[in-house]
Amino acid sequence: MLNLTGRVIMISGANRGIGLAVARRLLDGGAKLSLGMRDEAAATSLFGDTQDIILNRYQARDAGSAKRWVENTASTFGKIDGLVNNAGISQPAVSLMDDDETQLDEMWAVNVKGPTRLTRLAMPYLAKSGSGRVVNVASLSGKRLKNSNMGYAMTKFAVIALTHATRREGWDQGIRATAICPSFVRTDMTSEVSRVDPNEMIQPQDLAELIHTALTLPNNAVMAEMLVNYTLEDMF
Repeated sequence: MLNLTGRVIMISGANRGIGLAVARRLLDGGAKLSLGMRDEAAATSLFGDTQDIILNRYQARDAGSAKRWVENTASTFGKIDGLVNNAGISQPAVSLMDDDETQLDEMWAVNVKGPTRLTRLAMPYLAKSGSGRVVNVASLSGKRLKNSNMGYAMTKFAVIALTHATRREGWDQGIRATAICPSFVRTDMTSEVSRVDPNEMIQPQDLAELIHTALTLPNNAVMAEMLVNYTLEDMF
């Protein structure tokens, strides 16, 4: 297992939900964190005063903010060892016959182009690490379609493809990538889901533990995909 102490990990969408739980877990494990979020000032109170964390304004739709974040991370800590692409959105159901592409374009920009851009920018630093890690928070919606929200599922299928492309591109440099594919997680995104008791959903802290595992597995024992469910699934 890799020791997280002193390793520099970037996390997008780190001010709440899964991202916040991951940040807290990795900080407990000794990592140095570079957190990307839309309002970094509002997140200052979440972590207290520590030199092991830097906060960065990051907007997935803005290519410039991604570049500035990566550059600031590298200049502050001198390296980048890992990237957790967590930021994502789900718009109201975008079905096959929906001819308004506005919401589909929005999800594609945030859920696909955002992590793709960050991964591309971070790759040279991850290669220097020799054990660089990329964890993409996808979804079981990236493995199967169980409702009419084709648009969201399309973007998460694309995140799976991004994960495997990252593995292929960076394998010889020691870069390993894992897609975490959960069902419902108890976050703001699922707050309006009424057919599942929130207490029965996957808890952010438990998903954070799996992401911690993905970041610490050695180069010769890394999982490409982790499928995580709260209920019986036909596919596994």
